[in-house]
Amino acid sequence: MEQLNLFAMFYHAGIMVKFVMLLLLFFSFGSWYIIFNKFMLYRKVRLDSGKFLKTFWGSKNLAEVNQATSNDFICPEATIFRLGYLELQKITKSKPTGTDGDSLEMRFAGIENIKRSIDKAEAMETARLGKLLPFLATTGSATPFIGLFGTVWGIMTSFQEIGKMGSASLAVVAPGISEALVATAAGLAVAIPAVVFYNFYANQLTALEERMQSFSSDLLNLIERDCISKK
Repeated sequence: MEQLNLFAMFYHAGIMVKFVMLLLLFFSFGSWYIIFNKFMLYRKVRLDSGKFLKTFWGSKNLAEVNQATSNDFICPEATIFRLGYLELQKITKSKPTGTDGDSLEMRFAGIENIKRSIDKAEAMETARLGKLLPFLATTGSATPFIGLFGTVWGIMTSFQEIGKMGSASLAVVAPGISEALVATAAGLAVAIPAVVFYNFYANQLTALEERMQSFSSDLLNLIERDCISKK
């Protein structure tokens, strides 16, 4: 029995089918690059997040956290803290000299400024962690149709060859049809892991967003209680 030789099928396929297969190969390499990249990134983020939160809750005040926090942390909580604390320092430095305390309006304005900085940090981190994930979604939805297009085109070409040869025997039809069907199989082979890992990483991103929102609320409460309300 003759073995299935995908390379021989690709070699004998038409120009359009070859183009489709190369396009699917591009989507496949791109998808697997993103899959491994996100695996390493999310793993690093989870480890850094645990270390940072341990430092954050174990410190006496926010200044101590700022001193202990290095730029090596890539977790979103560290970025949120840095931008929030930076805004807090700006507000503290801009306080008029010779005053015993801020007015209620000034304190509320300061809290709103810090909240906007924290919200900006959340948006930046969500965009960073979710970068390139839409490519997986596009791959999962588009590649089956790209493969199907290659199959339809290959079958059309096969029928044209049958018409020229004037024979519809299995020996004549089978090679061209099988070469065309490989495109559909390749499209599914590219789409399935892309869909699976997109859903997997989308769920992880949602969990990270919830953790960011929880930390942001805690940070804002600490700033309001310890650094704003007491002024």
